[in-house]
Amino acid sequence: MALALAVPVAGLLQLALQLPFLWRRGLLALPHPRWRDPGVQRILRLMGPTLFSTSVQQINLLLDTVLASFLVVGSISWLYWSDRLMEFPLGIFGIALGTVILPRLSMQYAEAGREAFSATLDWALRLTLVLIAPAMVGLIVLAEPLLTTLFQYGAFTPADVQAAAWSLMAYGLGLAGFVLVKVLVPGYFSRQNTRTPVRCAVIAMLVNMVLSLTLVIWLFGTGIAHAGLAFATGVAAWVNAGLLYQGLRKEAVYQPLAGWQQLAVRVMVALAAMAAVLVWPAQQAAFWLDQGVLGRVTSLLALILLGALIYFLVLWLLGLRPSQLREPSLRHG
Repeated sequence: MALALAVPVAGLLQLALQLPFLWRRGLLALPHPRWRDPGVQRILRLMGPTLFSTSVQQINLLLDTVLASFLVVGSISWLYWSDRLMEFPLGIFGIALGTVILPRLSMQYAEAGREAFSATLDWALRLTLVLIAPAMVGLIVLAEPLLTTLFQYGAFTPADVQAAAWSLMAYGLGLAGFVLVKVLVPGYFSRQNTRTPVRCAVIAMLVNMVLSLTLVIWLFGTGIAHAGLAFATGVAAWVNAGLLYQGLRKEAVYQPLAGWQQLAVRVMVALAAMAAVLVWPAQQAAFWLDQGVLGRVTSLLALILLGALIYFLVLWLLGLRPSQLREPSLRHG
């Protein structure tokens, strides 16, 4: 009950935090609904498809929860806690980046031309590769230490940690797909194209449904069927992202700039170095279970910082500099 009550309270506080800044800018005004206004009518027509295409992940999660209710006791909880950890980097980076580039893309498509529009998308995709790839590897390699440190207290047992780790690793495989959807969808919404994201979302949702049912039946009784649900959701995210990317390329509104192959090789080498450093300490289950709260938190933070240091140090040694990931000008070229 306390957790549920905290959600609306936090929402109201978040709203209240923004009101003084809107007032200072002279943007705070009481709404006066005019439903027949042409602009309002156009927004309402665009809202329906937009809401559906951006809510597919939640629809898939709802399907996972329904199917998990037929599995062993604890499956819903394991999926929930895994999803919370996966949503953390998605919310911090994916949603934030998608929110930032949408007005920029809208302006560039209307004023600056397709070259600047494409350059902004290319920049966002490069940032996604550099920042989300290590988050993916981190969720997979550090699944058990993360769950032990955050949740393994009281009724949450070591067996729950092991079970939830399977679904967290499965969700981790789909993290980049989830983020790419948030980054690629603005490439359509900024051009007021809402139909294509809906088609992609419907296909991804059907993929998730078929794969989820198949994996649940195949893995039923094994104790890891819930991880199959998480895996299916991740695959659906990759399918959605792939279709969105293919559509942007087909419409010729996005053309990758030079240097992608070199960047991908650098990231892969840095990821391998980071994973090599993290694997052994992450597998020391007895160490994590024996630690108190402070010991677990300190050790986990130290491990995350070490992994990040190794990753970015290797990138730097391989020649990647922050200036190469700098945001392009509004009127590229």
